[in-house]
Amino acid sequence: MMHGDELIPRPELTPDALRAALAIVAPDRLEAMQAEKDEAFTKAVEWQSLTPVQSWVLAWARDIEIARRHDLSTRYAQAKNNLEHENPATAQEALREVSAVLDTAMKAVRE
Repeated sequence: MMHGDELIPRPELTPDALRAALAIVAPDRLEAMQAEKDEAFTKAVEWQSLTPVQSWVLAWARDIEIARRHDLSTRYAQAKNNLEHENPATAQEALREVSAVLDTAMKAVRE
């Protein structure tokens, strides 16, 4: 089901909502998400800080934003494919594009 140019609506910034969204847009990444969540919560306890959990939420929200939006996912995939291009200028442009997509997605989820 498409929502305009979006595969799904933007999820809330909660672990459960992010997990549910990831199960739709990139189910193959659920195991990595859980492992990183466990690590973030362990660090939060060790550091007595919520920063690792907040960072985990934002990182996964950003990745889900890319996966749920056709425009971003297409740009991201094309750029990643050119990161190791034989032409250094092409590889450099790909790196800039990957950064631009990540920035765009992060700004969107922080709105």
